[in-house]
Amino acid sequence: MTAAAAAAGALFFVLWWMLQAEESPWVPAGLAASVVMLVAAFARLLVARRAFRNRDRQAMRDLYRQTAPYPATFTQVMHSTSRHAAALRALQKRSAAADARDSAETHRELYELCNEYLTGAETALHSLALQADGRVALRAGQERVREMQKHHLLTWARNSARSLTHEAQQRARLYEKVETANRALDCIDQALKVYPDDDELRISARAVREFITSSRVAHWVELAERAAFKGYSQRAIDCYRDALYYLSRDKPDADGEAAAERIMKEIDLLRARPGTDRAIDSQHRSPAGNLDPKS
Repeated sequence: MTAAAAAAGALFFVLWWMLQAEESPWVPAGLAASVVMLVAAFARLLVARRAFRNRDRQAMRDLYRQTAPYPATFTQVMHSTSRHAAALRALQKRSAAADARDSAETHRELYELCNEYLTGAETALHSLALQADGRVALRAGQERVREMQKHHLLTWARNSARSLTHEAQQRARLYEKVETANRALDCIDQALKVYPDDDELRISARAVREFITSSRVAHWVELAERAAFKGYSQRAIDCYRDALYYLSRDKPDADGEAAAERIMKEIDLLRARPGTDRAIDSQHRSPAGNLDPKS
């Protein structure tokens, strides 16, 4: 911030000196210096927030390593029954802490840790040096960790999708709504690649897609209503047709079919307005017709 303040001060005096011929030269100079300070403050806030997230993530990893009396790599501990049991207990403890915190990012990290555990266990099972009791313990641990892995991935997808969908609902512009909702859909799709038969994920994905469709339809219906209010019947009809396109592109349910019927009624009412046909003909008139000397 010291450098930013110095730069802002230098910019102020430079602009003030250059604009001495103008009336009140200190006003644009002060505005420019203020912009520099605001940009510097915003950049510092972003850096501090990122540093806080990295520090929090590193602290969680350090805590996890402290609770586990074994090296951080799961592959290194799978050949020892006692160390494997300690690793499994530490992972279960970390899983319980993630459930208590219920953070999407934490659930994602637990999913990755479970994946590392399963990879290390699978590697150890292919080793000829592993004893029979160790193999039994590893297979039992694999079953438990697979359940934890699924739980944390589904929880991450559900929490992330819910948060992003709520954020999309607060957006004012259509492209912002669609972009944010697509991010939510991407989280669900990542989980569906691992668990394609999960009904909850399919229902969530369908709900997000319906939100995207309804947002697009509402946008075009609003434009159509504005055009109709201003007397632009053909423009309103075109906007209604765009809304119908988005309704028909996704397989509509009963509500979608009812909305399509309402839109068709609005189109019929617009076509029945006096002068609508003449407006349509004028918009679709061929170039040759415009060359008529009587026109």
